[in-house]
Amino acid sequence: MQELKIKAGPYDLVGRLELEKAPATCAAFVKALPFVSEIIHVRWSGEGVWMPLGDLSFGVGYENHTSYPAPGQLILYPGGISETEILLAYGGVHFASKVGQLAGNHFLTITTGLEHVHDLGRMTLLKGAQPIRFEAI
Repeated sequence: MQELKIKAGPYDLVGRLELEKAPATCAAFVKALPFVSEIIHVRWSGEGVWMPLGDLSFGVGYENHTSYPAPGQLILYPGGISETEILLAYGGVHFASKVGQLAGNHFLTITTGLEHVHDLGRMTLLKGAQPIRFEAI
């Protein structure tokens, strides 16, 4: 499996798994499919939406990690000094929490529907939480 179907708010997206750069993170996420959550707007990071996941463990460490995901990139923060979370950048992001800068594993990149990611982010900012679902194609 190389791609995932993503339903985020009213938008249908497709994402490519970053299998070569983040194999453990991709495998752990695929094992959790279908993955259903809600996205809310980030508090400190800029133009992004996130799924706060509390103490959920994917059992992975850092790989292909960044603090600056590009629009359409999803990163998984595996937990530690802040809670586990998944972040989707829709504009400029400097990934952080109340304790400071964080880095997350870039494991998925939107390839179809990228033109809707900014609208999804703004909708979430202005209208609140949106449902999100990831599943195999």
